[in-house]
Amino acid sequence: MKVHTKESQSTMTPEKALQFLQEGNERFQNNLKANRNLLQQINDTRDGQFPFAIILSCIDSRVSAELVFDQGLGDIFSVRIAGNFVNEDILGSMEFACKLAGTKLIVVLGHTSCGAIKGACDHARLGNLTKLIEKIEPAVYAVEEPKEEAQRNSKNLDFVDAVSAKNVDLTIARIRRESPVLRELEDDGDIKIVGGMYDIAIGAVEFYK
Repeated sequence: MKVHTKESQSTMTPEKALQFLQEGNERFQNNLKANRNLLQQINDTRDGQFPFAIILSCIDSRVSAELVFDQGLGDIFSVRIAGNFVNEDILGSMEFACKLAGTKLIVVLGHTSCGAIKGACDHARLGNLTKLIEKIEPAVYAVEEPKEEAQRNSKNLDFVDAVSAKNVDLTIARIRRESPVLRELEDDGDIKIVGGMYDIAIGAVEFYK
């Protein structure tokens, strides 16, 4: 599989970019990697890159976007932070990717059994991790069920995954709210912003409609 070029990127649409990721995840689930010569891709991308998507995902070692979506060098921008939330620096990176580098798709990718989400559910406090957890906690409060406090913690994996999904929703809302650049690109149909959840047990990504 060859790297993306300026010409191939120019014909890319947000819908086609999403399809590429869906097809890549299907290959990943079936252990059918696309045929790539990574050394050749190094050579082909030395003078420039033309990624079609930027993916915000967690630092979890099981959730590498390049692997999960079976992508090669020069295909995607990858942003990773525990709890896959945004701040000014990440928003700036997304604006660079979409406005200046021609990327057509933003994906906010949560995952099941997320350690950062578990920490937020338990309201963990530890050094600099405290500030990170506080950024995720709004998703905890936004999930209304279960109401019993004894069930609203990391031991309840259904609750953890519900919070993870809500965190994706809140992150997308924040991208649209705090980045007029990206909001305008989306309104004009130049990009699409989507959320998804990666299941660490089966390797599948479910994209939100």
